[in-house]
Order: sequence, then structure tokens, then C-alpha cells
Amino acid sequence: MRSYSFLLIFIFLVSCSTPRALYDYDDQVNFSNFRTYSIYPELQTGLSQLDDNRLITSLESALRSKGLSPSENPDLYVNIYSEEFRESNQSRLGVGVGGGRGNVGVGISGGIPLGGADTYLRLTFDLIDAKKDALVWQAVVESSFDPNASPEIRQKKFDLIVAEALKGYPPRK
Repeated sequence: MRSYSFLLIFIFLVSCSTPRALYDYDDQVNFSNFRTYSIYPELQTGLSQLDDNRLITSLESALRSKGLSPSENPDLYVNIYSEEFRESNQSRLGVGVGGGRGNVGVGISGGIPLGGADTYLRLTFDLIDAKKDALVWQAVVESSFDPNASPEIRQKKFDLIVAEALKGYPPRK
């Protein structure tokens, strides 16, 4: 029984840090016509050059698994931009005191914040029809992000983010 409670706690903690994605696309576009891609020529993600390389490595691998191949004359351009933001940690330790006599009671309590603010990364992936120069598909992914993580952990995080982003491509009508 004890191992089950540890498993439930582990699942709860892991599920809180998984990336979340929102998708939007042009419903008039036939996505089966797209077979090649290229990274947008003037890509400026807002990430460091090392994180850019990690992100592009993850992206190229995922796009190949979707059946798209790199090309100098692509059907799609891929543009990515990022936004880093911080949110206060909602975890609190509650402390309270109270007392009473007869039918009258008095109490006071307060919450002590645990930890500091959490850092999040919002990545927006745009797929642009290269021939029409029009946005045809977009994914916005939010995920917790540790700026002090090792290179291996960062690569795994970008792999997860890209997988979540491309889960919605091609869209199912």
C-alpha cells in the first residue's frame, strides 16, 4: 500500500511539469500537399545559441518522423519564437492557532510561501506556406523550464516540447 501512495505522488508531481499545447490552423489548407520544410531564414527564437541548436535538433528529428524532409526550396517554413516568464509558486504551508471557550471560538491562520517563483517557457511554432507566404498552422507550448539545467536535461526538455507541439500536426479535420 505504501508503494502505491509513493507512485501516486510521483505521477502527480510529474504531470504538473509536462508541456501543454494549443493548436490553430487554416481549415482550408490541404496539409498532405506539404512534403518539405526549411527553418525560417531569419529565425530569432529569443533563446541562447546553444538552446537554439538543441531546439532545432529536436525539431528536425520530429519533422522527419512526420514525413517532412529538409529542402532548399521548401513547401513550409518553420518559424519559432519564445517568451520566458515567471509565476509565483502557489505552494504554501498553512499555520494556524485558535482557542475558544463555551460557544465562542477565535482563530488566526496564515500561509507561508514555499520556494520562489517558477520559470516557464512559451514557445510558438509557426508553419508558413512558402509559396503563399501565409501562416497555415501554429502551436503554442508552455512548459516549466530550468535555466540552470544541464545540457542533457535541456535537450530532453526541448524534445518533449517539440513532441507536444507537433502532436497536433497535421491537424485532424
